Amino acid sequence: MNQFCDLNGVDDLRCIDTTGMFTALDGLPAQCAEACWDLVKNIELPEIEAISNIVVTGLGGSAIGGDLLRVYAADKIEVPIIVNRDYVLPKFVGPDTLVFAVSYSGNTEETLSAYAEARARGASIIAITTGGKLGELAKKDGIPVVGVPFGVSPRAATGFLFIPTLRVLSRLGLLPEVTDEITEMIDYIRKLSRVLGPEAESRENQAKQIAATLFNKIPVIWGSAGTTEVVAQRWKGQINENAKAPAYWNVLPELNHNEIVGLQFPAEILKQLHVIILRDDRDHPRVQKRIEITKEVIQKSVGGFTEVWASGEGVLSRLFSLIYTGDFASVYLAALYGVDPGPVKVIDFLKQELQAR
Repeated sequence: MNQFCDLNGVDDLRCIDTTGMFTALDGLPAQCAEACWDLVKNIELPEIEAISNIVVTGLGGSAIGGDLLRVYAADKIEVPIIVNRDYVLPKFVGPDTLVFAVSYSGNTEETLSAYAEARARGASIIAITTGGKLGELAKKDGIPVVGVPFGVSPRAATGFLFIPTLRVLSRLGLLPEVTDEITEMIDYIRKLSRVLGPEAESRENQAKQIAATLFNKIPVIWGSAGTTEVVAQRWKGQINENAKAPAYWNVLPELNHNEIVGLQFPAEILKQLHVIILRDDRDHPRVQKRIEITKEVIQKSVGGFTEVWASGEGVLSRLFSLIYTGDFASVYLAALYGVDPGPVKVIDFLKQELQAR
């Protein structure tokens, strides 16, 4: 593996990226617009008399949209939302449950298993997929399908896999109208793409600066409950898949009750940790105080820490400002390690072995 260190070499950056991760990131605003205005408008939604709970079932990049929905809607919707990353569904799922079955490929075996359970229990189901077996089953069963365009990695399809859930719940009357806030977010991340993208030089590009900071370090990403928790999880997964590097995440205030105590030994390994603290002005006031104290506690034990602040007006803009920054940073980190961010050969191998056994 050769180190690639010039993050300002635009042609070289795009050359190392054989599957178009940079192109997908450049296209995120357009993706979100298509997801908002086109994917759901002609879908005939089920007639639902009463919903007691909502379940989003999926894995990996197909599940992160469920976590975004859970955090975004927590103070806007009167029924609980849970994310299911398993072959089986919780016992409470039944006729009063709305299930989003999300699989970008349509062939995720855990999601297909959960879909079958949801059907057997009489839940209302909406499938979000490019097709595959899930698309075939849903069509045969008369289940509404949000048809997602094919051609990007699932982890680069966040707009396609998240925005439709907002639009569906709004159309069903479970969420307030969301199109204005989505539009504001799209306009904002379109502006961000110019300062985070490959053409923006390192001295002005926060994502490139973060990647350089994390190079040859072990990233530990911290978010705050109710605001940035899902973004911390997203950063961790993107670093894993794009940069092929380990990363770990946790949430305040919970980590103040355990993880913070574990930053004492072994000292030589702790110096390899770099903590990213995701911040938002909407964080609970007591959590904001906790962060300031926690910074004092860890400053002598870990290798360093960086605070990354959300920006933008609406909740969606602030969430996506941090997601977008982390996504770009993970691809730049891949470039520093001299690795193509696109292929996930270990996951492909595991799926092949599962099919053979």
